[in-house]
Amino acid sequence: MISKFIFNNQYLFEDLPLFDKETLQKVMQLKNYRKNEAIFTEGTMPNGIFFLKNGKVKKYKVDNDGREQIIYIYNAGEFFGYSAILSNDTYGDTTLAIENSVIAFISKENFLKILDQSDFFSKLLLKSLSHEFSVMANLMTVLSQRTVRERVALSLLILHRKYKCNIAENKTYITLSRTDLANMVGTANETLARILHDFREDRLIVMEARKILLVDLERLTRIANI
Repeated sequence: MISKFIFNNQYLFEDLPLFDKETLQKVMQLKNYRKNEAIFTEGTMPNGIFFLKNGKVKKYKVDNDGREQIIYIYNAGEFFGYSAILSNDTYGDTTLAIENSVIAFISKENFLKILDQSDFFSKLLLKSLSHEFSVMANLMTVLSQRTVRERVALSLLILHRKYKCNIAENKTYITLSRTDLANMVGTANETLARILHDFREDRLIVMEARKILLVDLERLTRIANI
């Protein structure tokens, strides 16, 4: 059930025929981003799309009061930034590296050229956009209708899946900052701290310094009400 809250568009690249993969790889320009470095900002015009090779990137909006709402966390293997080009519009949000990351840039010209040449890539992209729309609708419903406790449990489960993807070890630690987690949940840091304390007391999670380990996924899933 957690999958309906995760974009998970890694299949876009993995499912491409070899020729299309090689074509994309030839036009990718790699760049290293430091932690807390912006990739693009809301309201700017897009000049290409991005493919996250390593690291993690947050997608967020800032309201009129300056409060940040994290919409999504991108994981290695995911494309992002392409919806603005396809809609011929400005970026609708801001993306920022939350850890040191390696990101491949594909220019708008090359991206549109590959789309025009590859029906397979076009169909996969359409499938991805449709899925993203459903995920966004599900997340908006959660933010507007669920309690903070339910939202914290759901956010932890989403992050567990995201951090688990690239880790072969049995233990999956969530290393997202408390501020970013609060902005993802849509609550104050103090409220988040109280709920995390309760979860720890109930032996649902273990906190080691700034890291969080989920130890009872079944009970957290029930709390998240999904």
